[in-house]
Amino acid sequence: MHYEDLLLELVTALGAALFGANAFALLRRRRDRQEAAKAAVIRGRPGSPVRKQALASRGVLAEAPVTRTVTFMFVGLIVFVWGLATLLA
Repeated sequence: MHYEDLLLELVTALGAALFGANAFALLRRRRDRQEAAKAAVIRGRPGSPVRKQALASRGVLAEAPVTRTVTFMFVGLIVFVWGLATLLA
């Protein structure tokens, strides 16, 4: 059957998606930082309806960490190139 080709195509697509999504996150860092600053001001106001939600929500990054993003981009690029080379061989 052609299950090997299908698996190679899925791995190649996964590598491309990992690279593309992290490249997009790297490009959006400035806008994400500005939006997080605006949201922090709104949440910090007394009487804000989202203040309780802001205190309860933790672990939300204001912007993508550069080292992690570049590392994931590199891993995605390696997986994509490897899958593409295997498909074309």
